[in-house]
Amino acid sequence: MARPSDADAPGPSVASPSVAVLSRPTQLAPVRLAELAALLGLPPQAQSATVEVSGVTLSSADVRPGDLFAALPGSNTHGIGFAAAAIDAGAVAILTDPTGAAAMATVAGPPVVIVADPRAALGRLSARVYGDPSHRLSVLGVTGTNGKTTTSYLLEAALAAAGQRPGLIGTIETRMQTAVGLVAVPARRTTPEAPDLQATLALMAENGVGSVAMEVSSHALALDRVAGTAFDVAGFTNFSQDHLDFHGDLEAYFAAKALLFDGRAAHEVVLVDDEWGRRLVGPDTVTVSATGQTDARWYASDVLAAQGRTSFVAHGPAGRRLTVSLGLPGNFNVGNALLALAMLDCSGIDVELAAQGLSTARVPGRMEVIDAGQPFTAVVDYAHTPAAVATVLEALRPHADTLILVLGCGGDRDTGKRPLMGEVAARGSDLLIITDDNPRSEDPAAIRTAMRAGADGVPPAQRGAVIEIGGRAHAIEAAIHRAGPGDTVLIAGKGHEHGQEIDGVVVPFDDRQLLRSILADNGWIGSPKP
Repeated sequence: MARPSDADAPGPSVASPSVAVLSRPTQLAPVRLAELAALLGLPPQAQSATVEVSGVTLSSADVRPGDLFAALPGSNTHGIGFAAAAIDAGAVAILTDPTGAAAMATVAGPPVVIVADPRAALGRLSARVYGDPSHRLSVLGVTGTNGKTTTSYLLEAALAAAGQRPGLIGTIETRMQTAVGLVAVPARRTTPEAPDLQATLALMAENGVGSVAMEVSSHALALDRVAGTAFDVAGFTNFSQDHLDFHGDLEAYFAAKALLFDGRAAHEVVLVDDEWGRRLVGPDTVTVSATGQTDARWYASDVLAAQGRTSFVAHGPAGRRLTVSLGLPGNFNVGNALLALAMLDCSGIDVELAAQGLSTARVPGRMEVIDAGQPFTAVVDYAHTPAAVATVLEALRPHADTLILVLGCGGDRDTGKRPLMGEVAARGSDLLIITDDNPRSEDPAAIRTAMRAGADGVPPAQRGAVIEIGGRAHAIEAAIHRAGPGDTVLIAGKGHEHGQEIDGVVVPFDDRQLLRSILADNGWIGSPKP
């Protein structure tokens, strides 16, 4: 599986099924197509007077009888090309643009709803068809470059501790607690396409979920995937370079993130430890500081990190003072936890119970320690931006005699960050092993060369040793062989992922499983330090 957050880019209607939705709700009445047209300000159509819509999809392979099929334009093809398959599967209406409508003009079929930008309309239509589910839930949306996933899992754990039945939508998975236990599916995108998102929210509401922790990607905001979603609370973690292949520059990327704070959320909570967060602050913003800015509404003090745990004191409004203990290493997780606590407070959750719940959160592939009894520390993390890599290295540095880093960069994505990744990785580690991530359609060696240029640009006195090993499995094995007692090995970039995309083919690959296998094969004993 390709990295979901990197795969969050737009696309047309497709023939392949989505995996980003658990299922569909079963207790909703269909909606007349005329009502949906009126929602978009369109005049009624005679042929649509009796048509009823029971579902929405932009995947022809997901069409069920009674669906509205959204035929969207894409960069390489138009979704109208899948309309015939959608109609055969039972689609009762088509939503498309004038180009798609022209292609349907000579085809006998169901009514066609024509709008200039069908993607922008899709969220509102989907929400209406699925009963406006976000109005029956407390939706807690988290955006930012790094920390979205961890904060969402922290929110979920705290909500459960406070007696809620929580749902979670994000980079790793979509899941919810039901009366019969946990139900989950892997995520295809950080934030699902609008029809999948609204169907998921409706299913959660139908199953008694009270609150939903949701990652909101910049792609989702720019592409209106969350249109029609009412947010109880919006939270902001931090901001740094990423996804410039899609957004173009930092200002456009930030403008997309800022859309979550355009008034669509009842409450806004912002971590103000970087200048970008401070730009989002308005008169009613709840401010949060993990670096102890005491003028923030919530701030942290007495931060301690030891033995894979982090603790701190959270100071909140009205003199509240809470001791928080996390089962997650790294001072940067103080910001994630404090943001979660402030968001929960805005949502009316008992923060005393929430603080207790934070200690139970575990996040797959985020600072995940792999312990097979070896005399050194091995950690797998998802860090795949320059800022995230620097932050993780800084967190691990105090506890490592020698800090060994295995890192690559993804292909077909933001090329400008590759030398920056090499630079911060070389500065922060004692040994950097440059290797492959998901090269996708690119030559892996060319990606490594761009990283190497950034690493080699660091003066020798300011960096550790740098080597290049093609093939991620070989690089991880080399790192383990070089680790000695007291050292730390960090395998970064892929985290929870179960696959690696090479030349258009996704092959099974899991850093955590491979690491466990290599440790077992080596009897849990590393060779001497380099």
